[in-house]
Amino acid sequence: MDNNPSPTNNKIVTRFAPSPTGFMHIGGVRTALFAYLYARKQGGKFILRIEDTDKARELAGSIAHIQESLRWLGISWDYGPDKPGPFGSCVQSERLPSYRAWAEKLITAGFAYPDPYTEEQVAVFREQATKENRPFLYRQHRPSTFETWDGTKPLRLKAPAIKRYHWHDVTRGELSAGEEMVDDVVLIKSDGYPTYNFAHIIDDYEMGVTHIMRGDEFIASTPKFLSIYDALGFAYPTFVTLPPILRDDRTKKLGKRDGAKDILEYRTEGYLPEAMVNFLALIGWNPGTDQELFTTEELIAAFDIRKIQRAGAAFNETKLLWMNKQHLLRKSQDEQFSYVLNALPPTLLAQPQYSEQRLKRLLPTILERVSVAVEVAEAFAVGEYDYVFASPAYDQSLLRWKNDTSVVAVKPRLEHAKTLLVTADFSNAETIKASLWPYTDEVGRGEILWPLRVALSGKERSPDPFTLAYILGKEETLLRIEKACAKIGE
Repeated sequence: MDNNPSPTNNKIVTRFAPSPTGFMHIGGVRTALFAYLYARKQGGKFILRIEDTDKARELAGSIAHIQESLRWLGISWDYGPDKPGPFGSCVQSERLPSYRAWAEKLITAGFAYPDPYTEEQVAVFREQATKENRPFLYRQHRPSTFETWDGTKPLRLKAPAIKRYHWHDVTRGELSAGEEMVDDVVLIKSDGYPTYNFAHIIDDYEMGVTHIMRGDEFIASTPKFLSIYDALGFAYPTFVTLPPILRDDRTKKLGKRDGAKDILEYRTEGYLPEAMVNFLALIGWNPGTDQELFTTEELIAAFDIRKIQRAGAAFNETKLLWMNKQHLLRKSQDEQFSYVLNALPPTLLAQPQYSEQRLKRLLPTILERVSVAVEVAEAFAVGEYDYVFASPAYDQSLLRWKNDTSVVAVKPRLEHAKTLLVTADFSNAETIKASLWPYTDEVGRGEILWPLRVALSGKERSPDPFTLAYILGKEETLLRIEKACAKIGE
């Protein structure tokens, strides 16, 4: 029919074409990411297309949610629902005249006809095929003459040259399927909307899409797609089948029941977008090196579709946590401070001794123990760092070291430690340690370090006393030691 190249087919063009029927899940986001990385690597175009022809399943707000999800990850599009291209809209429901025009061309060429049967008649055909233990093929009931299509009945493809199809896939190699996989599929439904089978092929052609990346569930449908390409006279694009994302135990595909969730839930939990992009890029793609941590710019430079793996790849949330922590540790101290500050419960800022200086000094301790913001919030919620912003309350018996017969023995050691700290350099934990270390050698490490740490934190488990003293500052450190000594005397 039309063997001319599509309008923008002079460079690499990829697309991500979700349906607005629910949240953005991990598999969809990875598809978008791979298409985006390849387009950027090749200096081409990346299109966000909304396939909203199934109005019964469409959910309000889904299109905005898709865009917000991609923007969070830094995946930008050259054309999209908010950016029409030279080919027009990127929203399928706004492209109906185009599908109608191509459908009319197929009718004229003898490759499409209105469906003459009712649903009940088709059900009878299916039942008969089942009784005869053979696959149901609609083309076996294709009428010999056709009505004029007025749009009130479904329009079907008259599959051309039923044959065994052969095609090349970048990741799967040479593939083929027999004629039993080709049928007279519906092109336009009775409601006037095109089916996926028809619409995505028209869109890809008019938008100049050169490389189609999608999941392995589409392999079985590819022969039907190829028959439509043939009827339209379109050249085949390059097919790139992405490997499935598996559960951590690799027994099945990751699904909602296995914890698959809305991508923006990860944002809420405090995952960094650059960590999520890095993590998803390595699910089913291997750079061919030992490098694991990538910026998005590094991923674009390294991305090669020939290195997309064929086998399924596991979604390992432990690895995601590790990766998030590594990206967090790469950030500047100001960025780390803002990250932690945003994770804190608002009530913490009202604590009597809250100060940005103490929080900044506590920062290395926090980052050593957490991987994501939600863990920061949880740590403060259970009071793990209460002592930093409020004077601790505790039983004096907690001050006693295991070798002491009475807590009273602790008091002179704490008093001497206070004397040493009065003249100590509080520039950092190491200078504080230097002022106390000779005394610890004299009386024993546990004998002084244990009660000093408890005096400052009120806890059995906390950072070492030198780090605590640095976080609290000299004035508060001396005051807490004084209060501990007074408690012993009560």
